[in-house]
Amino acid sequence: MAAEKMSIAKALNESLRKALETDPKVLIMGEDVGKLGGVFRITDGLQKDFGEDRVIDTPLAESGIVGTAIGLALRGYRPVVEIQFDGFVFPAYDQIVTQLAKMHARALGKVKMPVVVRIPYGGAIGAVEHHSESPEALFAHVAGLKVVSPSTASDAYWMLQQAIQSDDPVIFFEPKRRYWDKGEVDVEAIPDALHTSRVAKAGTDITLAAYGPMVKVCLEAAAAAAEEGKSVEVVDLRSMSPVDFDGLQRSVEKTRRLVVVHEAPVFLGVGSEIAARITERCFYHLEAPVLRVGGYHAPYPPARLEEEYLPGLDRVLDAVDRSLAY
Repeated sequence: MAAEKMSIAKALNESLRKALETDPKVLIMGEDVGKLGGVFRITDGLQKDFGEDRVIDTPLAESGIVGTAIGLALRGYRPVVEIQFDGFVFPAYDQIVTQLAKMHARALGKVKMPVVVRIPYGGAIGAVEHHSESPEALFAHVAGLKVVSPSTASDAYWMLQQAIQSDDPVIFFEPKRRYWDKGEVDVEAIPDALHTSRVAKAGTDITLAAYGPMVKVCLEAAAAAAEEGKSVEVVDLRSMSPVDFDGLQRSVEKTRRLVVVHEAPVFLGVGSEIAARITERCFYHLEAPVLRVGGYHAPYPPARLEEEYLPGLDRVLDAVDRSLAY
């Protein structure tokens, strides 16, 4: 079967459909995921085709949704939970970090927790408060959780498949500003491992590392820098916990410079750990300090100001110039 061009939203829908078809223990749960098909229509048509017992419209109660998913996982099901928006996950944070993340260790390995928590995250959609946040570092910090984010339609399809098949809980961050970006998806391909990074563009002078929504910005920055004779390598991290430090190290040892980019605030963001770890691993290779580009340490602003808050092309290129100036 030839690869098909589809949006990230469509790829996620097709991935969920495939999972429901393949494993009768897969269930989808969340607010408005059934009849409405989700706010972003990611689950569109699935309840109609698989029934209300497998695609379940839940009450508006995130803690109850995740708690129910934990109970279902204990009984052998593979629940896929949708949190409607990033900022709505916090009522369920207690269930996720004190129950979902700990159950496997608490049971000395005898109990598995195959739960996927899907979270549309990030800004640039002109939304109101609590609809544009990037809380990935809060979950990456918690032992027992896997945390991933695709940036392409192909990764959206395959990474969600792999997350559902995992016996460990996976927090699956979906970059909502990229839902309608299109790309080739080969549903018969052999995918990369879930937690490996990917070189999205090869280069020799400096590495830009990003995940989710900012990979596209970094690719645009690499194209702009190339017009000035700068060769920029872009690494799509894909996973925030665990991080593929080996893959990133290979890139940095080649380019000798690194800028980490994410939408979330720079302060104590995922980029902080990456910067520290790569500095430890690549100290004698680096020709400049590892730089970070991200949001400001402030609540996400009203939509009219979000372009000033979000890291864009100019801020990434400025970091590239500062690194190359050392």
